Amino acid sequence: MFYHVKELQYHAKPERPDPIFAKKLQEVLGGQFGEISVALQYLFQGWNTRGDGKYRDLILDTGTEELAHIEMLATMIARLLDGAPVGDVETAAKDPIVGAILGGMNPQHVIVSGLGAMPADSVGNRWTADYIVASGNLLADFRANLNAESQGRLQVARLYYETNDPGVRDMLSWLLARDTMHQNQWYAAICELEEKENIVVPSNFPRHLEKQEVSYTLFNFSKGNASAQGRWAHGPSMDGLGQFNYVANPPAFGEKPKLAPAPPHIFNTLPQVMREDIPPSLK
Repeated sequence: MFYHVKELQYHAKPERPDPIFAKKLQEVLGGQFGEISVALQYLFQGWNTRGDGKYRDLILDTGTEELAHIEMLATMIARLLDGAPVGDVETAAKDPIVGAILGGMNPQHVIVSGLGAMPADSVGNRWTADYIVASGNLLADFRANLNAESQGRLQVARLYYETNDPGVRDMLSWLLARDTMHQNQWYAAICELEEKENIVVPSNFPRHLEKQEVSYTLFNFSKGNASAQGRWAHGPSMDGLGQFNYVANPPAFGEKPKLAPAPPHIFNTLPQVMREDIPPSLK
């Protein structure tokens, strides 16, 4: 059960309106790595975790907090939109400052949302559930979470230097700190699960069913051999179950494919026309 507390988790009040920055802030609200994505990703992971325990509790704790971050960002965007020119656009645009604002703001903030936030990114793409990962395998999911928090913190850090508004920076500083914690917690959980399960997901897949002769081989498929210099090319594998090796000129392990002709009613190009060895006079 969820319930709403009217107070925000942290302050979300800019010093002055800024419709252009409101548009930019939409990215960390409704973008691929925004707060909507991580909130629903964590909540679905938690709801799909079978059985109680510390991992389920951790996921649901964090997902619920991310709902609070959605509210903070939505509030900040609405306040940044205060004072946006919504009347006679042509008259307002005669003022160079107002014209610059009109040119940089998202018109849907006026037309669609009525000076409010939207479940969309900074260029107007609607948020989609395709962004979230909830597989039922905690190690796989926690790695996805670590990536999401890494990308999200990177975007917030970039936005921090896109504004000099003290109020906006204050809220972003809070989000940066929480992203620091969340990266640390997911990494801690990953390390704990790796100690129990090893590092390859899924760890309980029968090893004899995979082609173990290439399980630890790095194939060179680019010009040069710079990739041979990495830890991943030589020595014990990270899971401790094999030895890395490097193949500079990898062979083809399969044969040249030959597909059977399609039936006549498909009307593909006829096989005899496709043949390269037929006389030119017959082409």
